[in-house]
Amino acid sequence: MVEQVLVSDDNFYIPDASKLVTEDDTPVDNFASAKQQRLLVSSLYSSLQNQTFLAAANVGIYHIYKQPPIVPDVFVSFDVQVPENWWDKNNRCYLVWEFGKPPEVVIEIVSNKIGDELGDKLKTYEHMRVSYYIVYDPTQQLGEKLRIYQLVGRRYQEISENWLEHIELGLTLWEGEFEGRQDTWLRWCYQDGTVLPTGDERAQTAEQQVEDEKQQKEQALSRAELLAEKLREMGVNPDDL
Repeated sequence: MVEQVLVSDDNFYIPDASKLVTEDDTPVDNFASAKQQRLLVSSLYSSLQNQTFLAAANVGIYHIYKQPPIVPDVFVSFDVQVPENWWDKNNRCYLVWEFGKPPEVVIEIVSNKIGDELGDKLKTYEHMRVSYYIVYDPTQQLGEKLRIYQLVGRRYQEISENWLEHIELGLTLWEGEFEGRQDTWLRWCYQDGTVLPTGDERAQTAEQQVEDEKQQKEQALSRAELLAEKLREMGVNPDDL
């Protein structure tokens, strides 16, 4: 059990963060899951630049001081941010009592049948009152590839819609290349189905726009030169026009 510390005169106690295990340096993931986590986190930060939120992968969440943390593959919490001094012990992981709320979204990526994503983990996130719990099962260890649970009252209900209305974002399975790997990826999307781009994709789009503009200018110049040549053949000096 984490020790408690008195922080006010009205007998309100909070856990002593110095006693928490915020990291244990244990490698826990595989290449595919790690890459999928990066895609989900990085695309949020490259696309939602005008919003305040915290997204992280493999960072522990403490929600009850008597229990050990749960470490989701990805979580997203809106209207919060990491304090400036993130090396302080109580700022190294997500302490619900510090941030004042649970994350809105938690995503678990299934890689085997022992993670209990549809059992104890679901119950834990339900008890935490996480608005949306996403189970992504790319190799279909547990059945469906994608399950989305929404908190309704005090219990989760599986929903068929991929649009998460409370956060105005959706999730979709996308075929394409990320970090040199062609595969099916779970990606955030807007309501029209357009995926949130990563920083690299934004840069590629900008480069393509520059190249397209360059080609348009070259084509316009070529057409102007052809027109000028036609006018000269007709005895008209284009410079006099």
